Amino acid sequence: MAITGVDSVPNIEYVVDKRCISCINSSTSLKLWPMIGITNFPIRKNKLVVNCSLSNALSPLESKEDVNLSGSDSAEDDFSHVTKFKMSDFKIRNRVSIGLGGKGDEMVFEAMVNDPQSPLYKTRVVLKQLISAQAKRRGRRAIEVLKRLARRKLMYHSYSMQVHGYICSSMIDEKSSFTLVHGHHGSASLRHWLQRSDWLPTLEATLSLDQESVRRVGDNTIGGPAISRQLRLIRILMRDLLIGVNYVHSHGLAHTELRLENLHISAVDKHIKVGILGNAADFNEADPADNIAYDNMDRRRMMIAFDMRCVGFIMAKMVLRELMDPKIFANFKAFLTKGNDPSCLREFLLHAVKRNSSAGNFGIQILDRNWGAGWHLLSVLLAPKPSDRISCLNALRHPFLCGPKWRVNPSIDLIRWSLGSTTVRIAEEYIYGQQQRSRLAHFVELMEMLNPYPKPKHWLGLLPGKWRLLYCTGRHIGLTLRQPPVRVLIGEAYLTISKVSKPSTIFSAASHISFTVMGDRDWAHDKSGVEGKLLVNSSFRLRAGRRLYLKEETITSKFPSATPDAQASILTRLSSKKWRKAIPIKEFPSSLSVAKLVSDEIDVMMSLHEPLSGNAEVAQKALQEVRTQIPPEMFDLSKIVCGTYLDSRLLLLRSVNGSALFFHRCTNDC
Repeated sequence: MAITGVDSVPNIEYVVDKRCISCINSSTSLKLWPMIGITNFPIRKNKLVVNCSLSNALSPLESKEDVNLSGSDSAEDDFSHVTKFKMSDFKIRNRVSIGLGGKGDEMVFEAMVNDPQSPLYKTRVVLKQLISAQAKRRGRRAIEVLKRLARRKLMYHSYSMQVHGYICSSMIDEKSSFTLVHGHHGSASLRHWLQRSDWLPTLEATLSLDQESVRRVGDNTIGGPAISRQLRLIRILMRDLLIGVNYVHSHGLAHTELRLENLHISAVDKHIKVGILGNAADFNEADPADNIAYDNMDRRRMMIAFDMRCVGFIMAKMVLRELMDPKIFANFKAFLTKGNDPSCLREFLLHAVKRNSSAGNFGIQILDRNWGAGWHLLSVLLAPKPSDRISCLNALRHPFLCGPKWRVNPSIDLIRWSLGSTTVRIAEEYIYGQQQRSRLAHFVELMEMLNPYPKPKHWLGLLPGKWRLLYCTGRHIGLTLRQPPVRVLIGEAYLTISKVSKPSTIFSAASHISFTVMGDRDWAHDKSGVEGKLLVNSSFRLRAGRRLYLKEETITSKFPSATPDAQASILTRLSSKKWRKAIPIKEFPSSLSVAKLVSDEIDVMMSLHEPLSGNAEVAQKALQEVRTQIPPEMFDLSKIVCGTYLDSRLLLLRSVNGSALFFHRCTNDC
């Protein structure tokens, strides 16, 4: 007996024992698929010919069903650690919270388990129907990695989004529907929390902050100013996030999709839940693109570094709420993508983030606290080299995430960072009284003793760049107590250092000074005027040298670089219990290794805008006034004799008279 169909019939459906069977074109045998329900297929006007004999069709069909059944059983055995649900086990709600929105190939529903026999009876869950093949692979992957994570139940229930089970009609057929059933941990993701105008008091109420909860971050107070409350909340959220990510890493997995949208805060146990691990990558897997397997340790470092970079972006958005604006965040990522060092983020964000923003500029103030510890943590999370990024455990020990009640032993790199950040903050106050000048000189001497790169060979790669002059320990002459012939307001002073191709130790230096020639009458209130620029070009050779500290001061100067009192103060500070472990110095050194700068001739050029461009007398007086106000080393680069400190963001140069010039690295985006 044979079944033959000839005509423009697209599909033929038979209902046998309440199973919907669809016949489609096949050259060998008749294929049967179980359907969830009767499907209305679109009609296509193409010729269909189905030929099969009864004797030849039955035996292959029976064997194929046996293979499918065995394959289905093995697939279900792989998912035996979770529950296989049916749609009748749930009562679907008529609305979905906006914070549960999924991807474009997912459909999300909120439901309640109404099966009295289920341990999740009357529990609120989320049903995520996965449509595309890629989405289904993500769902199956999330169930697979659950075997590892569920071994430590306390950590799993505290820091991971719980996967309860799945709904699937067939584990073999890729076209069958697949729905993931996971826990409901709040109606909003962390992104939606931060986008609320009242996010701070709302999150504090959700987490029920009390004395016990703040002790988890080394604090013992609640309430207080808004900045202290926000910092305390960021510490709680960041520590929870890092513990959850470290929990995933400790099981040989990388999340690879850490974003604000994938983080939820549970009001039940007050913890952050790391999102579904649908794209989790195994540390020990080889690259399928080629036949050569990666070294497992290198693969592990790369994947952990990728997750830590994502954690850095999350921290940046939590602290600097201005980055929630897509345009500002795009500029933020572009700054890092161009290869700029994250240690210069503060210089960039001071210009990129508006000071009169709705967030009140709290983020920059929070990162500036504790000697700039927040900027340091952000820079090591977003370091360009994966090997330089901090791990979860080290981040949990970072001073920015530890409250005042916890004792933290900072590393020598963090001590250098703290000294530099404090010096920058004091210099930016522009209040140069005797107390401020003494403190600045004190910190400059400490930085020079902790110079990480004393040898000139280390300066070859770090020295080129654009450096902004922040402070000079020499003279400071302004406009207040003088009557100059021309009122000149100094804008910015930059030192641009470029490397000459050959030889490698020769550099070109250009000093750029912008200024404004103001009117004589109302200059104290009206700072407008004619703009001008001063450009000084020179070149120098980099050599090794040493800076000698004389016991008896032979050079009389109004502002000596290091007086005996300053040296005694530094030794007292370094011999204290706090500094002794990091810097084992018993006496002030007689000399320090420095990078010696041997300069050549200089070339000076000045320009003035209209209407003073043709007035030679005014231009001469303006040049004299600019030379009076700026440090003489910026006009005559040959007076700079050595470099005493250099890192990725700060530079210290010493002049022939002993005064120090303090620079901060700038980028073209600043």
